[in-house]
Amino acid sequence: MNNENDPIIAQLHVLRASFAEQLPEKIQEIETCLGELRVGDAAPDALKTLHFLIHKLTGSGATFGFSALSTAARALESTLMAIINGKAKLTAVHLKSLSEDAALVKHAAMFPDAEKDTAHTPIIPIQSGPITQSIFMVEDDELFAKDVALKIGPSGYTVRCFSNLTSFREAIKDAQPAAIIMDMMLPDGNGADAIADLRETNNLSLPVIFLSSHGDLSVRLKAVQCGGYAYLTKPLDINALVDTLDKATLQQKVKPYRVLIVEDSQALAMLYSHTLKAAGMITETVMDPMNIMATLASFVPELILMDVYMPGCTGLELATVLRQQEKYVSVPIVFLSGETDLNKQLGAMQLGGDDFLVKPIQPDHLVLAVSNRVSRYRILRSFMKRDSLTGLYNHTTTKEYLEYAMAVAKRRGTSLVFAMIDLDHFKSVNDTYGHATGDRVIKSLTRLLQQRLRKTDILGRYGGEEFAVVLIDTDMENACKVMENIRRDFSQIRQEGNGVGFTSTFSCGISAFPAYDSAVALNDAADKAMYDAKHRGRNRIAIANG
Repeated sequence: MNNENDPIIAQLHVLRASFAEQLPEKIQEIETCLGELRVGDAAPDALKTLHFLIHKLTGSGATFGFSALSTAARALESTLMAIINGKAKLTAVHLKSLSEDAALVKHAAMFPDAEKDTAHTPIIPIQSGPITQSIFMVEDDELFAKDVALKIGPSGYTVRCFSNLTSFREAIKDAQPAAIIMDMMLPDGNGADAIADLRETNNLSLPVIFLSSHGDLSVRLKAVQCGGYAYLTKPLDINALVDTLDKATLQQKVKPYRVLIVEDSQALAMLYSHTLKAAGMITETVMDPMNIMATLASFVPELILMDVYMPGCTGLELATVLRQQEKYVSVPIVFLSGETDLNKQLGAMQLGGDDFLVKPIQPDHLVLAVSNRVSRYRILRSFMKRDSLTGLYNHTTTKEYLEYAMAVAKRRGTSLVFAMIDLDHFKSVNDTYGHATGDRVIKSLTRLLQQRLRKTDILGRYGGEEFAVVLIDTDMENACKVMENIRRDFSQIRQEGNGVGFTSTFSCGISAFPAYDSAVALNDAADKAMYDAKHRGRNRIAIANG
């Protein structure tokens, strides 16, 4: 239900009311500007002023509950742009067409959308605490900027708004926001041109998300050419903006690449090792190919750099042995050799090699070849390990990590909690609002779990609407507090489907080690507790009694 006592929702209603109150003045400005145009005029400045006034309505109308206004303004803008791009003097036909379209805009301004259970896109809250992500937003439409700031605020972003490029340029000299949201068309210039200039003169390297009422290729290209991170169109999808900000501002430390060097020459092995370490990689060296299996098991490399010609066992033979073992089928193997015969190089590739580097190899070439291969290897492994919709671990990988976490807890004598989550009445969500809305509900729960849980915890999608959480080194009391807070806050997230607002809930079952002393027992107990929570009315947490 729509909570009128929610301060954010109340502020959004105030903004909508303010927009409606200001509409007559905006329409009057357009009519005045139109009335000053005359047949035979060739006044590009006057036409650009008119275009700017119309463009603002195109983007903001639907945002504040005037969808028909946005549609009519877009048609008027299209007519005007055809005249501007034609660079011809105004004719009576031109003025008649503009006047007719403007009349439709004025008419549409009288009819706001019908009030729904929620007139706004979902707002996803996060845990309480200091907001650390500061965003600069350059947008001359003050109401639109406030609306965006209010909607993304609960997702961990505090927005500082600028109505023109001049004030933004001054502020960016002394501040370092996490990202910039930039409108493409502003009173004192083009947003893309301003960013291009800042990148060149001030070495600006921040991610920039461009906003525009237009999605045509030429405008998108302009944003890309100045280094834009993303391009979103108005009316703005707040969920899409939050997702984009999350990706743009997420600072993840990339784990060093792990490279196993198999080389019988100690001097070359040390050279390769030092070169790769200097590039931030972790290396291990095997000089006797017959000793590789033990090192493979303990080091777990992401790439094997292997000499072709070695005593006792060639690199080609060794690669064949490795490819016959399932666990090493996908690990990249890069051959190193002074062999220049192309046929022999191709033969090496056929036996399981991923690349062939000819000695002597330049250090930068070695680093680039290894980096590219490991990067692709990680991407491919993520596809095998992670769910495509949420990016969480898939069912199989989650169970593997649960087994591992259980073994660690037993060895260290620490506690471990396992939670199973299932969205309530999820089939009804899909049937009523469609699968696209169902996917958004799943992603909103994913985002909340990622925000609230620690990096050390394991989070997976078990399939469909089921999730699993492994809480490392946590006792039952604290686990229940965490999961209860997540359950409560998720039930308050405002979802939207087919223009109708609704909320969603989940049921959760929790089990703990050492009450259950195996991963299978832990999983089964949490699963039974989850179904117990559903039988007792849903939207609750049940604890397994071991």
